[in-house]
Amino acid sequence: MTLVGNWSYPTNVRFGAGRISEIADACRLAGITKPLLVTDRGLANMEITKNTMAFLEEDGMKAGLFFEVDANPTDRNADAGIKVYREGGYDGVIAFGGGSGLDLAKVVAFMSGQTRPIWDFEDLGDWWTRADPAGIAPIVAVPTTAGTGSEVGRASVITNSSTNSKKIIFHPRMLPAVVICDPQLTVGMPAFLTAGTGLDAFAHCVEAFSSPHYHPMSQGIALEGMRIVKDYLPRAFADGNDIEARAQMMSAAAMGATAFQKGLGAIHAISHPIGAHHQTHHGTTNAVCMPAVLQFNADAIRGRFDAAAAYLGIHGGFDGFCAYVDSLNAELKIPRTLTELGVRDPNFELLVTDALKDPSTGGNPVEMTRDNTTALLRKCL
Repeated sequence: MTLVGNWSYPTNVRFGAGRISEIADACRLAGITKPLLVTDRGLANMEITKNTMAFLEEDGMKAGLFFEVDANPTDRNADAGIKVYREGGYDGVIAFGGGSGLDLAKVVAFMSGQTRPIWDFEDLGDWWTRADPAGIAPIVAVPTTAGTGSEVGRASVITNSSTNSKKIIFHPRMLPAVVICDPQLTVGMPAFLTAGTGLDAFAHCVEAFSSPHYHPMSQGIALEGMRIVKDYLPRAFADGNDIEARAQMMSAAAMGATAFQKGLGAIHAISHPIGAHHQTHHGTTNAVCMPAVLQFNADAIRGRFDAAAAYLGIHGGFDGFCAYVDSLNAELKIPRTLTELGVRDPNFELLVTDALKDPSTGGNPVEMTRDNTTALLRKCL
């Protein structure tokens, strides 16, 4: 099946294999004439990045490259990128990569014309109104993984290097103006990253579907996103060259990020501090935490997942869905516990404190307290 199309989120999305060749045109559509391509260290010297830079050069665009981005991007990475952006006289950003590269790039564009410190724009109340909209550079986003969905999001997760805590920086204009979703860019992704990023998309859909907030459109998108992951992630994991499965997973990633406007929950509330303090892969951490969180929320979500299981073709309602999650994790070779993932000597008091401060707690269907969050974390370990 050939999957291709132009969509609106309201951002302009160009979807289909080979569409990275349109990168220069996408920049012009966004109002960018001299872009800074921001990506991570691992992607900087890969062919997909070199080819993208070549497409820009062939079209006469003098693009720059910044790749000092950590796996869990920090304020120090942001400061370095902003310095390069300003000194280079760039007028827009190409956010290129997985969640780390996309999140850092969006912050570079957002902060390029601001005078206040980054933490003044944390996703709390109406803090986003502190920003000068005229100081936000346009963004073209190009995801190279299928999981985070940051390409269609209005926020970035950045680690405060002083406290090792993850913070969400939000502004409506952080939403990229144009997105190129080219599944060919994900073909070379290793199996373990295919699994971890794909399960990040799944976690977004599961938590959005679980959230008690009212948003029927997000609810429907989350349900269909879960179906796509169920049908296509095992295929993409088994055969990285399965372009249909890669394309479907790229769709699921965008759907998960769209759906979680309805809210996230305890999976992300725990995953964020674990990643910040123990440098674990975000999507894989989500997958490890998911079974325990489903049980934590069982009384509040059983009915809706009884219905979801029927739609997904899973027998046994909520309990069947939980069994399916366990089997999917095993099939994709996900560690069973955070300890197996590499978390050693955790500081429970610090991790629980950070989890309870995380904005994701507000979307969990069961109120998170210090006692029950501590117990939940112990189960994940």
